[in-house]
Amino acid sequence: MRFTKDHEWVVVEGDIATVGITAYAAEQLGDVVFVEVPEVGKTVAQGDGLAVVESVKAASDVYAPVSGEVVEANAELGDAPETVNAVPEAGGWFAKLKLSNPAEVDALMDRDAYEAFLSTL
Repeated sequence: MRFTKDHEWVVVEGDIATVGITAYAAEQLGDVVFVEVPEVGKTVAQGDGLAVVESVKAASDVYAPVSGEVVEANAELGDAPETVNAVPEAGGWFAKLKLSNPAEVDALMDRDAYEAFLSTL
């Protein structure tokens, strides 16, 4: 699992990257009440808006940690947005991307680096 400074995570299996938000981000948002996942077929560049998550506190964009094409979206979040709070780094994923530039993954933080980054906030 790799992480961004915007609190997204990515897990890569082959050329498919699963993307979600970190437990820290879910905690900061509070109770998630709505999630808008991307359309399958959408192409995103690293840093582009990928999804939208709304909580009782705020609405936030979820940014693509890597570039690629959306090959699957987690439609279950529409009916159960609380999944993002319950299991943010597992079942609360937003989308799966077919990587267009696998090297981008190497530039992201590993868990130790992300934990160190969190300690500076």
